[in-house]
Amino acid sequence: MESINKETLKINKETVEVLQELLQKNYDAETGYKKVMTKANSLALKDWLQSKARQRNTFATQLDSQIRELNATPATSGSVLGSVHRTWIDIKTALSSDTDEAILEECIRGEKASVKEYEAQLEKNEVYSYIGDLLKSQLTDIKNALNTVKRLEDIVS
Repeated sequence: MESINKETLKINKETVEVLQELLQKNYDAETGYKKVMTKANSLALKDWLQSKARQRNTFATQLDSQIRELNATPATSGSVLGSVHRTWIDIKTALSSDTDEAILEECIRGEKASVKEYEAQLEKNEVYSYIGDLLKSQLTDIKNALNTVKRLEDIVS
């Protein structure tokens, strides 16, 4: 019985670490989408950015809830790397003559990074199956966002 408790504690700890990491990434993404939304010119792009910010807020709320169910305290903000990425977007859009295109390029880069992060976390960590299902669902939504971005590129180009 003691080995079962140790295994459960190990899975709990790993699961919380995965969820915390992804929670911060979603805070970063939400903040980034809100920030660049104000710089976009195309109404279609602004709408898409706003919907992605809402989606990432929903993801963060779901992850926060799972962390609390595992009796841990969720992170309350994004990562330092996320802040650096937003600064890079600011610089790039300021220097670019076509800000909507620059915004889309950075959104694509960010979404691809999110896909890699989710896939890596799911591959290397053991999480409870119901949490794995949630993460896979969020991953599918992020992959769908990448497909939408490609259509938006045609609109703003």
